[in-house]
Amino acid sequence: RGIPREPGTHWTEPGCQSCTCQGGRVLCDNVSCSVPCSHPLPTPAGGCCPTCTGCLHEEVARAEGEVFSPPDGNCTICVCLAGNVSCLSPECPPGSCPSLSPADCCSCNPEKCHFRGRTYAHGSRFSPDGDDCTTCVCQGGEVECSFTPCPVLDCPQHQRHLGPGQCCSTCRDPPAPAGCLLDDNGVEFPVGQIWSPGDPCELCICQADGSVSCQRTDCVETCPYPIRIPGQCCPDCSAGCTYMGRIFSNNETFPSALDPCLSCICLVR
Repeated sequence: RGIPREPGTHWTEPGCQSCTCQGGRVLCDNVSCSVPCSHPLPTPAGGCCPTCTGCLHEEVARAEGEVFSPPDGNCTICVCLAGNVSCLSPECPPGSCPSLSPADCCSCNPEKCHFRGRTYAHGSRFSPDGDDCTTCVCQGGEVECSFTPCPVLDCPQHQRHLGPGQCCSTCRDPPAPAGCLLDDNGVEFPVGQIWSPGDPCELCICQADGSVSCQRTDCVETCPYPIRIPGQCCPDCSAGCTYMGRIFSNNETFPSALDPCLSCICLVR
């Protein structure tokens, strides 16, 4: 690579290759790492081998000489020395203790609970006498019970119902409406009733849920002089003709209002 090397020279190439100059040839091989510690730190940037200057314990880097306690060590003390982690746990006498104490480094066997003639282990959950709506917990010889929380209901009291085997009340379905009550005049229409609210081109129907659905009719005039019948939505082209405010029957002849010499006739087309 353009650099002269003396015979017997050793050097490291990028990619952790250890090279030697022997007899005019360059011999390279992967760097062999000898790690003389139990908890080495990962390889530093630009290096090839892990370092024992510090410790890696449970994925946490510790400095040389650092004293620490593991998160779940129960008062265990550890120290990092030359890449090795040594831990010391307190000696605890055998036996049980009445309750768990944060200041007590020794593991305890909490007392069991005696409740209504039965014995329960510490931490066990149970329902007394088959009452599924009550949950009890044994904590260090004492029993704590609580009721099942119930949701807040948005229905009146007379619509609430507690079924057999249920812990919380539920809302009954409101009775189905018997019809539609209109607020403007107080007239009640039965379900399925069709009526016009005053406009002959608008029809309304009483739905099964008590609501009113209305729809308008779009008229399409098919003749130039239709007759508009009072109370009827669309003009009628089959009953005759409307001309200059007058109504003429089919095939009726009449003089033109614009020219007395013109004669007009009403034809259905």
